[in-house]
Amino acid sequence: MGEIIESIVIGAGPAGLTAAHILAKNGREVLVLEQDETYVGGISRTASYKGFLFDIGGHRFFSKSKEIVDLWDELLPHDFIERPRLSRIFYREKFYAYPLKAFEALKNLGLFESARCMASFAFAKAFPVKEPRSFHQWVRNQFGERLFGIFFKTYTEKVWGMSCDDISADWAAQRIKGLSLGAAIIDGLRRSLKLRKSSSAAKTLIESFRYPRRGPGMMWEAAARKMQKLGGRLRMGCKVEQLAFDEASGIWTVTTRDVNGASETHRARNVLSSAPLREVMNALTPTPLSLFNARALAYRDFLTVVLIGRPQEEFPDNWIYIHDPSVKVGRVQNFKSWSPEMIADGVSICLGLEYFCFEGDGLWNAADADLIALAKDEIEKIGLMTAEDVRDACVVRQAKAYPVYDDSYAANVQAIRLELAARYPGLHLVGRNGMHKYNNQDHAMMTGMLTALNIIAGRALYDVWGVNEDAEYTEAGVSGAEQALASERLVPKRVA
Repeated sequence: MGEIIESIVIGAGPAGLTAAHILAKNGREVLVLEQDETYVGGISRTASYKGFLFDIGGHRFFSKSKEIVDLWDELLPHDFIERPRLSRIFYREKFYAYPLKAFEALKNLGLFESARCMASFAFAKAFPVKEPRSFHQWVRNQFGERLFGIFFKTYTEKVWGMSCDDISADWAAQRIKGLSLGAAIIDGLRRSLKLRKSSSAAKTLIESFRYPRRGPGMMWEAAARKMQKLGGRLRMGCKVEQLAFDEASGIWTVTTRDVNGASETHRARNVLSSAPLREVMNALTPTPLSLFNARALAYRDFLTVVLIGRPQEEFPDNWIYIHDPSVKVGRVQNFKSWSPEMIADGVSICLGLEYFCFEGDGLWNAADADLIALAKDEIEKIGLMTAEDVRDACVVRQAKAYPVYDDSYAANVQAIRLELAARYPGLHLVGRNGMHKYNNQDHAMMTGMLTALNIIAGRALYDVWGVNEDAEYTEAGVSGAEQALASERLVPKRVA
C-alpha cells in the first residue's frame, strides 16, 4: 500500500505552508498538495502580466504576534519594505480619507448631514437593538443608522451580494471589533490636527505596514523553497478527490488527480486541510452525517480587472473603497503604492478593480473584453483614469475568496466540527477556507502554526479555533496562548 508519512497538507497557502514549514523544521515528514499548477500562496499569491505584478485582494503584513513576525523575518530577511497605509472611501462623487478625518468628513457631508449622523448615533445608543443578530443591527448599535447607510451598507452588500440584514453580526464583531464611533472621532480629530497616534488605537486604524517588495507571493515562494530544503515535499497541480479514513488503523488515504488526469494515492497519519470546508466534506469517506451542513456553506468569489496605462495624476492610495452605488466596482487597488517594484516599466499606473460576484453568475461568466470595457467606464466615472489612458488590461478570477457569514453558517460549522472530532481523528482544519472563518493572513498562519505544534506534541496543546475570537488574542500569538493559562480573557486556551 506504500509508505505512511506523518502529515499531508492540502493547500499551499499561508496556513498550509506555515504548518508544513514548522513540521519540516522539526524533522517531521510532510507532503504538501497544491491544486494550482503554477502559484503557491493561494489568495495571497502574486500574479503577473507582462512583467506587471499584482496582489489578489491586497495583503498587508501587520501583526502583533511576535511568532508570526519572526517567521516572516526568517522567510524573507531582506525583502520587506515599510509602506504607509493610505486609503480612501469614494462616496457620492467625493473622497473621504480612511480612517476618517473628522474635519474633512464634516466638510464633505455638510453640517446638516453631520448633525443627522450624530443624532442617529445618539438615538442608537439610547435605544439599542438588544442581542443584535445581523450585521445591520450590530453596526447600527455602534454607529447609528445614518452612518451605517453611508459608510457600511453599500460596500458590504457589494462584497457579499446579500442584504446586511442577512449577514451575521459575527462578521462585524470579528472584523471591526474594538472600533467605536467615539474611537473613530478621536482618531479622526487627531489626524485632522496632525497629533501623535495613541498607543491604544484600534488595529483597524493602523497607519503603516510591511510588504514584500515584489508582492506577498515572495513570502510563500520562499516558504515553499525552505520547507523543501528541510525535507518536506511539494506536489503542484494535484487536486484532492477523496479523503478516506480507516478507523481500524487510524490511517488516511488521500487520492489526487493531476492536470494530465493521472491518479495517485498517499497515506498519512495526519491530514491538515486548508481547502474549502464544503469541498473537504464532499471528499470524505465514510460519508459524514453533517454533509448537508457542509453543502449549506456558501462562498463569495471575486475578480480583478487590471488596468495598465499612463497616469494623468499620481495618487498615493494603496486602495480605495467604492461605496458609491452608481458603479459595480467594490474596491480599487493601486499596485504602485503597494510597491514600486510591482510596476514593470517603473512609470505606468497599474490599477486593480475588484468586482465581487458568485462563481457562475453574470459577472463571473462575462467575457474578459466586456469586463475590461466595464472597468474602463467605471474608473472614468470615479475620476482616477480615463478610458484613453488605458493601454493594456487583463482579468484574474478568484473562486471562494470569502467564506460567507450568513445566519446559519455558525451552526453548520459547529455541527461539522463535532462530527469531525468524534469520527475523523487526525483531520485538522486550518486557514480561512479550511475553517470557514474569515481570518486575516496572520491569523491563518497562526492556525497552521498551532496545529503543527499540536502534532509535534502528540496532543492538543492549543485550541486552534480560538484564533481571532478575542480582540486581545487576535494580535497576541502563541505567547497569548501561553498567557491564557493565567487569564480567561485570552484565547486560544491551552487545553492540556
